[in-house]
Amino acid sequence: MTHTRYRKFNTRETYPEQRLDNDLCQVVATHGGTTLWMRGQCPQELDTAKNLASADPVEQTHKVMQNIRQLIEEAGGKMEHLVKLVVYLTDVRHREAVYRTMGEYIRGVHPVCTGLTVVALARPEWLVEIDATAVIPD
Repeated sequence: MTHTRYRKFNTRETYPEQRLDNDLCQVVATHGGTTLWMRGQCPQELDTAKNLASADPVEQTHKVMQNIRQLIEEAGGKMEHLVKLVVYLTDVRHREAVYRTMGEYIRGVHPVCTGLTVVALARPEWLVEIDATAVIPD
């Protein structure tokens, strides 16, 4: 199975004023495989649910993306199998930092992505939560 990604783009061109560099696309088509529907990942340890001791959106995003990568790998996949991200931010001013950091993990992958600003997340110290979907080939 191959993921077919339609209308690939980089946010450098789409949002030139934001200094972003994310490889995304408009549509990802998959056929067969195993779909991973991940719970929204937050800046906490997967094994202990201990929060990351940082109020920095960059550090929180690194932890969130590391969790996503770990879960995909535990299920037998790779980051290239990532097809969709939904990013929840508590402050739109963190968007650039969060997306720039997220982009380090999705370089060359081109998932679809939706971003939302919300009033709050489950814990007040969380600044970012990312919901991910991946499809591992048969």
